[in-house]
Amino acid sequence: MEFVKTRRDCRQVDVGGIKIGGGAPIVIQSMLNVLSSDVEGNVAQAKALEAAGCQIIRIAVSSMEDIELIHVLKEAVKTPLVADIHFDYRIALASIEAGIDKVRINPGHIGARENVEKVVDACKAKGVPIRIGVNSGSVEKELLEKYDGPTPEAMAESALNHAKILESCDFYDTVISIKSSDVRNTINAYRIVAKECDYPLHLGVTEAGTAYNGLIKSSIGIGSLLADGIGDTIRVSLTADPVEEIKAAHDILMCLDLIENEAQLISCPTCGRTQIDLIAIANEVEERLRAVHKPIRVAVMGCPVNGPGEAKNADIGIAGGKGCGLIFKKGEIIKKVPEEQLIDELFAEIERL
Repeated sequence: MEFVKTRRDCRQVDVGGIKIGGGAPIVIQSMLNVLSSDVEGNVAQAKALEAAGCQIIRIAVSSMEDIELIHVLKEAVKTPLVADIHFDYRIALASIEAGIDKVRINPGHIGARENVEKVVDACKAKGVPIRIGVNSGSVEKELLEKYDGPTPEAMAESALNHAKILESCDFYDTVISIKSSDVRNTINAYRIVAKECDYPLHLGVTEAGTAYNGLIKSSIGIGSLLADGIGDTIRVSLTADPVEEIKAAHDILMCLDLIENEAQLISCPTCGRTQIDLIAIANEVEERLRAVHKPIRVAVMGCPVNGPGEAKNADIGIAGGKGCGLIFKKGEIIKKVPEEQLIDELFAEIERL
């Protein structure tokens, strides 16, 4: 499977050892959604995200009391942490002192110039990047009036204005995100910013929705931009367990050949000729493939006559008939097995690849 390398040129930042931009592989992020007062719950969720493949974890830091959570999580997981901060520069300073790996803060929203300079100086001293996070609800009033609402142009100008504040402090270790719940606005805003700066871009569709609807919106928004070569790190925002965001992000990247050493499933939509429980088989194969880290395509087909030929672009696959099944490689049948052994035999062959 060819690994796509055509990407927008941009700067590179380092978030706790994870490289973003500058040709580095696209980084998958998520955010804890447990109350900050529930320390055990946050630790458990952070460990689950780490195990699922999350590469950067964002946490809400709303008060000085939340700083202790940074210390606890730094001990509990190896994944770099981002402090999500609104307005209060003092919380940003405390987070940086506590060892946070990146801060998410909009410099234009934290008051006087001297406050911005304090945060920038602390970030420079510790090598901490800043993510500017603009969404349709955070656009400044004057830009809303200028563009008659939170248009892509308004969001883009807001993000670039925040970046200019950091540039005026000689700070360029910046990541930008411009998210909207409107998919088209999200895509267009990122396209504007991608042309106007060379900062790494964090992609996402905010308030995308539930695990089902949110995945559809995110796949269109994030996927369209990635297909254009835009984007260096992503979060699939879902009203769901954050682990589902990691699965979704992996799958989006996999569909675009933008992730290495992951197995991709191809499966038949079924028809009146299907004589096995293909839906259940495909679901089980899909779940077991999450533990397979090889750059392969795996096919699950319902017709033993046409299936192998239709899926000849798959590295390995199965096709089933009544009571028996076939295992094939690149469209060529290599063995027949009983139906009840089909999945286990498939994974035995995958092990040998």
